[in-house]
Amino acid sequence: MTLVSPDTLISGARAGQLVSFPTDTVPALAARSDRAELIFTAKQRSPDKPLILMGASLEDLMPYVLGSAVELEAWRALARRYWPGALTLVLPASAAVPRAMNPLDPSTIGLRVPDCAIAREILAQTGPLATTSANLSGQPPLQRLAEIDRAFDGVLTLDPEAIGPLPPASGLPSTVAKWIGDRWEILRQGSVNLQLPT
Repeated sequence: MTLVSPDTLISGARAGQLVSFPTDTVPALAARSDRAELIFTAKQRSPDKPLILMGASLEDLMPYVLGSAVELEAWRALARRYWPGALTLVLPASAAVPRAMNPLDPSTIGLRVPDCAIAREILAQTGPLATTSANLSGQPPLQRLAEIDRAFDGVLTLDPEAIGPLPPASGLPSTVAKWIGDRWEILRQGSVNLQLPT
């Protein structure tokens, strides 16, 4: 059993260990972005399924994208409207993004700020983390932290008793929008009903 306190989880994440904590959608399996390969191994995940970089704020994530001044403002505008929230933005990646985040297409990166206070508190102290749902590939996302603790040996999982009651998570995946050329394209419709500028 590796149910841990927030402080232990934060220290472990900083040290490069796999961790798991709640978000506003489903619990996350997370690691430092330069240790993203740990997530692919633990989940038995195909390299053609990139990870999401989750951060505590928009400004924490901006160093990981590369665009013109006009593009950056368009991206910020949509992020300000929906973050924190269940919207993942897929944007051109800067050199700060490790290739292991998206092994087959390192030119893009998915970014998100969760609408979950404990997740943002953790991310504010660890810095942005590589994340995905906590489950083996092809299986439904695990919803309870205790289930994750049993399924993933050695992953530091946040102890629910250490954080008290949380608002209910949606259990739905995030909506995913990708910037292509000069406009947004919805890749996955999730819990956010995205209203795109025309």
